[in-house]
Amino acid sequence: MVRSKNKKLAHSNKRTLITLLDSKSPIAEQYRIIRTNIQFSSVDQEIKSLMLTSADPGDGKSTTAANLAVAFAQQGKNVLLVDADLRKPTMQYTFNQTNTFGLTSVLTKQINLEQAVAEIDENLYLLTSGPIPPNPAELLGSKAMDHFYAEVLESFDLVIFDTPPVLTVADAQILANKCDGTVLIVSSRKTEKNRIVKAKELLDAAQSKLLGVVLNNKKVKQSDYYYY
Repeated sequence: MVRSKNKKLAHSNKRTLITLLDSKSPIAEQYRIIRTNIQFSSVDQEIKSLMLTSADPGDGKSTTAANLAVAFAQQGKNVLLVDADLRKPTMQYTFNQTNTFGLTSVLTKQINLEQAVAEIDENLYLLTSGPIPPNPAELLGSKAMDHFYAEVLESFDLVIFDTPPVLTVADAQILANKCDGTVLIVSSRKTEKNRIVKAKELLDAAQSKLLGVVLNNKKVKQSDYYYY
């Protein structure tokens, strides 16, 4: 049985989960624009799985993944957000969930998928990372992960994977090869150009379908939000 909604969610994380807790804000609208761009990036094939990564830590990939998951769920899609960062997971904090069990627990057959998934909001479900394993890359590249991937694609309209930075470890490359599309998160005035190029090269080497880049943390004037 899927775990029930967390009643404490609305009392925290307003800045991080702005699409859920302040859906009419200009920033929430930007996430909806990204959602639309992702949908139009692949006209011939429906995107059922999406991976988000970045070049370096701190670029905002997890925040972007969480808000995109909310944005797609608000559109009516049955969305599962998977914290596939098995080294420094954060989704349990973003959504105020426990991380006693999660993805690693499912992959090692300690618990089944339905028991591990938490219902966050209407159409929105979360699978936290679970206990951090000693061999994250090997676990993500295992046959158990292939079976998990097939199972979640059958159960949800869209599965979004939050992964570690692609330049840090091999985990993102492993998942990029499985997913229908990849989005690279870049932090304005922080991520160096050579790091972005190197990140793209690694994703290309993994035969990832790079849908585009999200420029994060860009300062804009209030007047830029005006829409007529």
